[in-house]
Amino acid sequence: MKAKTKTIDVKKSTAGRVLIGVTLVIIVLAWTIPTFGVFVTSFRDPKDIYASGWWSVLPHKDLVKSDEFELPADMDPNIPIELEGVTAEFQEWREGIEVSEGRTLRWYGNKRSRKIEVFEEKWIGFGANLTMQNYRDVLSGGTIDFTDADGNKITRQGNNFSDAILNSIAVSIPATIIPILIAAFAAYAFAWMEFPGRKPLFIMVVALLVVPLQIALIPVLRDFTRWGITGTFMCMWMAHTGFGLPLAVYLLYNYISTLPRDIFESAYLDGATPFVTFVRLVLPLSIPALASFAIFQFLWVWNDYLVALVFLGDKNRVVTSALAAMIGEKGQDWHLLTSGAFMSMIIPLAVFFGLQRFFVRGLMAGSVKG
Repeated sequence: MKAKTKTIDVKKSTAGRVLIGVTLVIIVLAWTIPTFGVFVTSFRDPKDIYASGWWSVLPHKDLVKSDEFELPADMDPNIPIELEGVTAEFQEWREGIEVSEGRTLRWYGNKRSRKIEVFEEKWIGFGANLTMQNYRDVLSGGTIDFTDADGNKITRQGNNFSDAILNSIAVSIPATIIPILIAAFAAYAFAWMEFPGRKPLFIMVVALLVVPLQIALIPVLRDFTRWGITGTFMCMWMAHTGFGLPLAVYLLYNYISTLPRDIFESAYLDGATPFVTFVRLVLPLSIPALASFAIFQFLWVWNDYLVALVFLGDKNRVVTSALAAMIGEKGQDWHLLTSGAFMSMIIPLAVFFGLQRFFVRGLMAGSVKG
């Protein structure tokens, strides 16, 4: 009886693992395929983008031109034409007719050309015409030229995306470091120092987590305008520091409060001041939590559009504002949009992969107490 029950449990466990595996594969594909399509499009020639979808670069069966010939000069194209046993009008030949299995004839050009192209269905490998010109164009601030699917030469003014990337870096790095430093000091004080009003102040900080930043935008903007700092990086640093501090203090408090009391008592017995204890003990021991919040804050600031739109405007465009402007000005130029989108991902991905080994440890900090 026990053996039978054990067999049933093993079957249920196996079925559960298979179901989880299939679900994960579906989710991964649903996320990855569109991203892969955008990535491939960012490297394709503009003429190819207008003519076919990104999936055409993958191995597939398609009509490949294998030969061509000219019709006799005395053949009248205004009457039905018979070729290889098939009779059709000029327009039908121009659209292409399959005369036998895998063999298609297509009239090239107008009636005077009299040229027939022969296509055969064959497997095509990785047939992409990849180029880095899209990335050079999107970074350029000058005039850029490309050809569309109809052969028309298009001239555009570049978006100078390189300036937008530098502006985003100038905003994101200070807006990540400043709240981390302030929050680390505050979290240490809330966790290990005694002072009047400690608990009410901490409760107030945690309560600020539920306040949406949207309701503070206009009052803060009025203050920044009165101080004359609207449109500067300073106002972005102050805004992101204020909006990010409650979460930073809460996250770092949960980690720092779990540090062993013995190391603080030993430090105080050796004559260390609270500041020395913070710099030499708390900061080195809190690197996982600091790195975890740094990822959150940097990604939030880098991908922010609303705060940048309100406080910076078009004076110093960041990558999100530059991409939004490209959609409005060049919404049909997919090669520029996809290139700009992928360039905006490079630095956040580098930050995430550089700090990811601290990410899980930082998130789990303080969640389990012994």
